[in-house]
Amino acid sequence: MTRLPITHYTLSSALGAGRAPTLQALRENRSGLAKARFLDVELPTWLGVAPGLDAISMPQGLEAFDCRNNRLAWMGLNQDGFAQAVQEASARWGAHRVAVLLGTSTSGLLQTELAYRRRGSNGALPADFHYAQTQNTFALAAFVARAMDLRGPAWVISTACSSSAKVFSSAARLIATGLVDAALVGGVDSLCLTTVYGFNSLELLSPDICRPWDAERRGLSIGEAAAFALLERESAAAQGWLLGVGESNDGHHMSTPHPQGLGAAEAMQAALRDADLAPAAIDYINLHGTATPSNDASEATAVAAVFGATTPCSSTKGATGHTLGAAGGVEAAISLLALQSGLLPGGLNLRHPDPLLTSNYIGESHAAKLRHVLSNSFGFGGSNASLVLGAA
Repeated sequence: MTRLPITHYTLSSALGAGRAPTLQALRENRSGLAKARFLDVELPTWLGVAPGLDAISMPQGLEAFDCRNNRLAWMGLNQDGFAQAVQEASARWGAHRVAVLLGTSTSGLLQTELAYRRRGSNGALPADFHYAQTQNTFALAAFVARAMDLRGPAWVISTACSSSAKVFSSAARLIATGLVDAALVGGVDSLCLTTVYGFNSLELLSPDICRPWDAERRGLSIGEAAAFALLERESAAAQGWLLGVGESNDGHHMSTPHPQGLGAAEAMQAALRDADLAPAAIDYINLHGTATPSNDASEATAVAAVFGATTPCSSTKGATGHTLGAAGGVEAAISLLALQSGLLPGGLNLRHPDPLLTSNYIGESHAAKLRHVLSNSFGFGGSNASLVLGAA
């Protein structure tokens, strides 16, 4: 692909709203995860709750979109000058030439859960429940497009944990074909009861803080986050570069990765080919690293097949939690932060490295000169996406 400038980006998660608190937490090897305190959740687990969402108000005229997911999106859009950068791109290219391409998995499902608690005596949902603007998966893109006054192509990708990595590929294709000149990409996923209890029913939720790559890892910790990036056809002020994207789908199992990581390896190889880079050119890999026994083992096998055992890598989910449909966008933003700041992020909560995972796993953050970073996002059903990002 022709490399695309990333002219602005931002992220908000349990580590805080915006890039500065995120970078500070990464430098301090500090996690945003805490023992579960969300609604009436009664499970011994840890969650990554984004602070301040209850105080967020919807923009005027968009009150019908009010739900936790859209409040998280609105909070994220208003960090690091991102909304202003989008308006400048809109003025430059035209509002109809800027796409809105976002990833999510549960969208506003919490709003439906809360509405069910208020059903009438006849079972009807309350009149103030707006399905189209909240629960509907497309509601996220509809809200962001209207809030930013953008009129280009808009859609949502919902492929579980690869969702907001795959939107980078969609943006690259739209720009390459001349349909748009810029794209607002990213992902938003907020906490809901279905997610927490659903992963618990699959026995994938850890009762302890998640510990990717640890010999005693017991599962994931769920988080919520919003992450956005602005890609433009050309710019003299790039904050980073999208160099390549690789996608695959191995379809091995509904919720279990391929044991040899075949689809994951294929996605990484495709991303390297797209970027015209050899494996040795990658200075750091941001792993999908969910801390489930099968996922980490599968990804380690795939990384070894493509990169060997020397490329530094880590999972930042020990800091943010697994933000599901937002994970690809969050970890792309963290990778851009790493490139800009010269910080190699450590994988938190590692106590006893698994000797069967032969990766060069970095347990604590430290300074490093980074030119190229690869970020992995692998979802249920074998939906795999890898991004190659370059320093500005």
